[in-house]
Amino acid sequence: MSLRINDQAPNFTAETTDGPINFHDWLGDGWGIIFSHPKDFTPVCTTELGYVAKLKPEFEKRNCKVIGLSIDPVDNHAGWANDIEETQGHKVNFPMIADTDLKVSLLYNMFPADEDTGKENRTAMTNATVRTVFIIGPDKNIKLMMSYPMTTGRNFDEIMRVLESMQLTAEHKVATPVNWKDGDDVIIVPAVTDEMAKEKYPDGWKTLKPYLRYVKQPG
Repeated sequence: MSLRINDQAPNFTAETTDGPINFHDWLGDGWGIIFSHPKDFTPVCTTELGYVAKLKPEFEKRNCKVIGLSIDPVDNHAGWANDIEETQGHKVNFPMIADTDLKVSLLYNMFPADEDTGKENRTAMTNATVRTVFIIGPDKNIKLMMSYPMTTGRNFDEIMRVLESMQLTAEHKVATPVNWKDGDDVIIVPAVTDEMAKEKYPDGWKTLKPYLRYVKQPG
């Protein structure tokens, strides 16, 4: 069965560059991002891993851990990490899962139904669908899923933006409009009546339509 938003993120044990982990235990009580790659030593993913390493302190400020995945073994990950640091200027500072038996890839439905999941002689193109992003909340439920084509690098600034939005909207009864960035005005959700909003937002808000009310970002 396909995974959906608000499904419990499947738990697993796996070997990583930081040693063996139990995924749910590793997540703890914070947020988490797992992002996967078709194979080590691939060009687009090399740029992604370097950028995530750069962003890791920002994710940590938001109580969010990051973990990568590729089907290659830990030793390969170590060699790839050297290339990433050399070419991207940032040392890989988060764990990488060695999904050599495809267990996690299959558990998270990263392959299409008709994919041959044999482990021998796999190439980056064979693993084209193993290039996804999951954001997982403190309740261990999936909050976001994204899949990308092989030739398009993922936008981790956007992933950071979505994380900020989800954390804000989890705490306050608001939604974030198109292209929202931290600090922009937000939308009061329809479940909050005007009477309720008067108590919560005594300085007022801007009403464009009864269902579209903008207010300064809370918190």
